[in-house]
Amino acid sequence: MNLRYSMKIHTAVKRFYFLFLLFSFTQNHAQVIEKIYKPYIATAQLYGFGNQQQLPIYTLNSKEPIQLEFDDLEGSLKSYYYTYVLCDYNWQPANLSTFDYIKGFTQNRITNYRYSSYALTRYTHYEAILPDANSLPVKSGNYLLKIFLNGDTSNLVFTKQMLVVDANSVVSAQVVQPLAPQYFKTHQRLDLSVLLPKDMNAFSAIQQVKAVILQNNRWDNAQRDVVASFQRNNTLIYNMQNVGLFPAGKEWRWLDLRSFRLQSDRVDSAHYFKKSTDIFLKPDVDRTGQRYVYFPDYDGMYNIISYESINPHYQGDYATVNFRYAPPDAKPYFGQSLYLSAAFTEYKPDDRWKLHFNDTTGFYETSAYLKQGYYNYQYILQNDGNPSSQKTLEGDYWETENSYTILIYYKSFTDRNDQLIGISQVNSRRDRPGFSF
Repeated sequence: MNLRYSMKIHTAVKRFYFLFLLFSFTQNHAQVIEKIYKPYIATAQLYGFGNQQQLPIYTLNSKEPIQLEFDDLEGSLKSYYYTYVLCDYNWQPANLSTFDYIKGFTQNRITNYRYSSYALTRYTHYEAILPDANSLPVKSGNYLLKIFLNGDTSNLVFTKQMLVVDANSVVSAQVVQPLAPQYFKTHQRLDLSVLLPKDMNAFSAIQQVKAVILQNNRWDNAQRDVVASFQRNNTLIYNMQNVGLFPAGKEWRWLDLRSFRLQSDRVDSAHYFKKSTDIFLKPDVDRTGQRYVYFPDYDGMYNIISYESINPHYQGDYATVNFRYAPPDAKPYFGQSLYLSAAFTEYKPDDRWKLHFNDTTGFYETSAYLKQGYYNYQYILQNDGNPSSQKTLEGDYWETENSYTILIYYKSFTDRNDQLIGISQVNSRRDRPGFSF
């Protein structure tokens, strides 16, 4: 082999390796769906109108809107805009022009804002009711809501996931106890059936219809690409033992911050300053071995609410909340990291929510800047050598109350996007009494 030929091969290999790395980076980067790009953004929420625990779902041609809320902690007035991006069921952008799925303006300015009042923390609260009459989605599917500054789509502030449904199928679901002995006491499983619309060609429905299952409105552990077990006429049946199988967990830890002055049962002490408040919680412990007891919770989510204001969205205050966790024998976990996990952390085990062991106190400690409200949270341990290996410090019990959402997508062989044709929500406990306080 001559030198010139060898150099050509070497150059080709380098180019291939570079393209492979670029492709890998693009694929990994694409997995980041919801993200906050500006550090001064706090309490960004997108939910069904009037219900902070409801998924942001808009039904085509309906009058049931969804609600966007967020705070700018810099406290000044800024020009925030939003737009929609239609995605496939795996949250990759669809190969369509914006004008193909939005009727009206593709960019809209958020004009509804209020400066904070009755609060020590200065912030500007922004809100919007979506969709606007001048900017309507016309196709069903997954949509990524992008919030950006000054009409510049490259100056992203944060992104949120929302769903647009054209409900022309009937989805039935029930939560059952798994038969496998290793999951019998610790997991929950869903049996599903989907009645397809009469005008749909059911010949290849199993290949064209897919399901996504969410537990407690979470996308981080969603089961995707769920294919039907078999088909009976126009009905798809999903009843395999490994489909819709989730660890049941336990009712979530709670934190009542509806008042900073009236300290709740989880608060150990509080320090009040002229311009800020510090709250210290009682130490938490491992609950894995504790007996299961039912109590109503928010399934990991939170609710912005206050005892001391008329509108908590722009009158609620912020506090630095200090979390403490007491490990067994006051010793750190070897080769493992401890993280807070909840809707307010976006269930992401990153450095912002990592607890650090304090040799003096024997506690794991961290803090979070939280708005007045009622919060659920839990702790997870992550293996430092294998970040995908995680476990909660709560335990898993079949009896646990969980909510499940089933999303049904359809894409024919000629479609360019996945249609969201059905949604069903089911609770694992029919005797759930709800909140009574």
